[in-house]
Amino acid sequence: MAVCIGFIGKENSPLFLRCINQSQELQFHYIMHTCIDFVEEKIIQSNKSGSDVRELYLGLLYSSEEVKAYGFVTNTKIKIVIIIDSTNSLLRDNEIRAIFRKLHNAYTELVCNPFYTPGDPITSKSFGALVDELLASSS
Repeated sequence: MAVCIGFIGKENSPLFLRCINQSQELQFHYIMHTCIDFVEEKIIQSNKSGSDVRELYLGLLYSSEEVKAYGFVTNTKIKIVIIIDSTNSLLRDNEIRAIFRKLHNAYTELVCNPFYTPGDPITSKSFGALVDELLASSS
């Protein structure tokens, strides 16, 4: 299912990127940056609608023959992008939301660590292990 998970900071700088296949990391890095434009568009559209409650899950951001990218943005404007193999048609929207909830909770725990400065690249081994576990369980 998931082949890559990435976290992007407030200023659109990459904080964390983990892929199953390291040889495709550059390709997924490019897709992550492509998704930033779609995230910004969806945020602007939700602000124009005038609703006070903003949906954190953004849905499908990018689709190609090989992969699909889904997005999530936190209240602090940290963007989470999951890239999924397009050949997997069994994945449902609620399963993707559950993965985003787990990632958001892991990021929240990371930010609660007094030794982590928000906005710095994520180098936590426990955080990386959790992401690796999610990538392994989804494949």
